[in-house]
Formats: sequence, C-alpha cells, structure tokens
Amino acid sequence: MTTNRTLRGDELTPSVEELTAEARKSSPALTLTAALLGFALICLDASVVNVALPAIGFSLGAGMSGLQWVVDAYTLPFAALMLSTGAFADRSGASRAFALGTGVFTLASVACGLAPGLPALIGARVVQGMAAAVVLPASLALVRQAFPEPARRARAVATWAAGGSAAVALGPVAGGLLTTAWDWRGIFFVNLPVGALILALLVRAPRSGRRPAPLDLPGQATAVVALTAVTFAVIEGGAAGWAALAVGVAAGAVFLRVEARSPHPVVPLGLFRDRTVAVTVAVGAAVSVAFYSVVFVFSLFFQQVQGLSALRAGLAFLPMTGLIAVTNVVAGKLAGRYGPRVPMLVGQALAVAGLLVLVYVDAGTSSVLTAVLLVPLALGCALTVPPLTAAMMDAVPVERAGLAAGVLNAARQVAGGLGIAVFGALVGDGFVDGMRVALLISAGALALAWAGTFRLR
Repeated sequence: MTTNRTLRGDELTPSVEELTAEARKSSPALTLTAALLGFALICLDASVVNVALPAIGFSLGAGMSGLQWVVDAYTLPFAALMLSTGAFADRSGASRAFALGTGVFTLASVACGLAPGLPALIGARVVQGMAAAVVLPASLALVRQAFPEPARRARAVATWAAGGSAAVALGPVAGGLLTTAWDWRGIFFVNLPVGALILALLVRAPRSGRRPAPLDLPGQATAVVALTAVTFAVIEGGAAGWAALAVGVAAGAVFLRVEARSPHPVVPLGLFRDRTVAVTVAVGAAVSVAFYSVVFVFSLFFQQVQGLSALRAGLAFLPMTGLIAVTNVVAGKLAGRYGPRVPMLVGQALAVAGLLVLVYVDAGTSSVLTAVLLVPLALGCALTVPPLTAAMMDAVPVERAGLAAGVLNAARQVAGGLGIAVFGALVGDGFVDGMRVALLISAGALALAWAGTFRLR
C-alpha cells in the first residue's frame, strides 16, 4: 500500500501532489491579503511609535535613553534575527512560520499596551521585533507559494511591497491620531484585531512544505550580542557604556571568525568581494541612517520643541511619507530604463541636499515649512532604495537571492537602529544643536555613499 506523504525525521510532510491539490482549493487572493497585512503590520509598528514617544515618556517617566530603547528594542532583534528567520521559515514551512510570527507579534502588542512600566514595555517590544523577523520572510514565501506563475507572482510581490510602503507612510499619522484620540497604548492595541484577521485569513492559505535549511546558531548569537552591546554603549554611555563597547567589539571579532569558518554562515563574507554588493549594502545603510533617524528626531522636535500635539506632529510627516510609495514606482521604472546607478545618484544627491536644508530649521521655523523641507529627503531615499535592491539581486546567483536580501535588509535595519541611538544621544544635551549635528552626520554618510555609487557597473 502506498501513501502520498513522505516521512522526514519524526514529521509527515505533504507531498508535491498534496500541496498542489490543496493550492487549488485555497484562495490566492486571501493568501496575498494575509501576507500583505502581516508585512504592513510589522512595517507600521516600526514607524507608528515615533510620534507617540513624548506621550510614552510622560506616562512612564522615561527620559531620552528610555525612548531610544522603546524604538531600538524593536529594531535590533528585527534586524539581527532576520539573518536566520528565512532559513527558519524554510525548515518550519512558510504557513506555520507566518502563523507563529503573527500570533506572537499580536500577543506581544497586547503586552506593550498593558505594560505597567518602561522595562515591561521594552521587553514586550523585543518580543515584537523577534516575531516581526519571522513574519517578513514567511509572508513573502507565502506570496511566492500562492502564485506559481511568474507574471502573476511579480504583480503579487509588487502589491505585497506596496503594502509595506503604505504602512510606513501612514505610521506617523496613525500614531498621532491614536495617541490623541485614545492614548499611546492604542498604537499597540490596534494590532489585536488586525492580527486576528490575518490568522483567520490563513485558514484559506495552502500548507507549506518543509525544506532542510541549515542554521548558523553561533553566528546568529554573536551577531545579536555584538549589536546589542554596541547599541547599549551608545545609548547609556559612561563606564557601563565603555564596558559594553568592549563586549561588542569582542563579539564582533568572534562573529567574523565564526562566519569565515562556518559551512553555512548567516552572512557569507565572500558576498562583499563583489563590488556591487558592497556598494549597495553601504548605500542602503546610509539611507536608513538618514531616513529613520530623521523621523525619530523630528517626531520629538515637533512636540517637545515646537509644542505640537501628537496628531499635528503626525500630520506634519504626511507630505514626506505620502510620496514614498509613488516615488518607489518611479524609481523602479527609471532603474529599468537607465540602470540602477543613475536613479541612485540622483536620489542620494537630492537626499543630501534635503538634509543640508534641514540644518537651518530651528524652534521658530513654521511647522508647515518644516514639513515641506522634509520632502526632498524622502524623495531622495525613495528614489534610491528600489534601484539598489535590484542591483543587489542582480549581483548574486538566483540560489542566493533570499540570503542576499536578508543581509541587505538586516544591514539597513541595524544602521537605522544605531543611527537612532547616536542621534538620540546628540539631542539629549541641547536639542536643536544636537539635531543639526545629527543632520550633518547623515549628510556626510550619504555623500560618501554617493561617491561610492560611481563604482557600480
């Protein structure tokens, strides 16, 4: 007697015939909706919290370092674990990994909303970031699974990506609206019905097969220790900060040694021998430092320096974020016509100019004018990211595309998190002066990346 299941270890894995039959009974549209909502949810949580930071600080008695941890407690595990969660999704099956990540993320969001103090909030944010790192690759794998035809899959992936861009754009406005109409806790409680809806939609998603995928646990562990220690050193400073920096440097050295010797490293160091890979990762990191750090600093500037309400502060970001999705599409078309280098050069130059203009903003500058002055930075970043992503994907073999995407996204998230740590420390001793130094640092980093872009083929 035969069976159409194959035995792998202690698990019965659906065969190709079963998965195909189940896919016919499933709804690709509902699967795409679930994946899009999951991706949008984790992108929203990366941006929605910024506008609520002053309210969180007032409610929980948090100073600048505490507010930095509220943001970075999410960003750092999200970035660091993204190196391995693609392999985890393959080993577990995309549908299982996506359901697990969404469920944990939703429960952690509730824990954030119920947090009685700052340590509890930061701890729940760490769990959110860990779950988000699982959701991102699993959601994209679900889309690829639901749309086997290349043309339909390309449209579905574009729709999935647009959901993330829209969430980033709406994040500051949603944060301001929820904080004003409800409370800062509302920005976390709103994730509960969305998470429940995603899990309900997953009922119509086909089960995903499991694939053997190696995990580099020593590399992953040392990466987490290094990033956490360096971030702690920047935020906390003092003697403890110097000790943490020493730990971070040592962990970083161990990480490089482990990756050089591992047969399946989370970050294959050989990738960076390719000039295109090295340039695109550097540009992506510089863009993230500029964009995410500016959003963090100006969220506080609008409310703490200019005295705007959370809602008005969120609306001040709307011109900046609202154009990102449209500009991303334009950037993709420009890259297709002229290659990635031209839009990347134009975008970075525009972003540098935008940063230098923002240096002249002070407490007396109109919030409307400031909102307009933020637009060039957003346009420049939006022009740069799609072409650099395409250049990165074209530079690596097809079988390493997922790994390369994980390295690029992790580098961007890490850079954004460290930028927030550095710039938060700068504005702590004098907001406007510190903000100007932060803007100049961002402009300098982007200018160096712009110069490196000329090395692209």
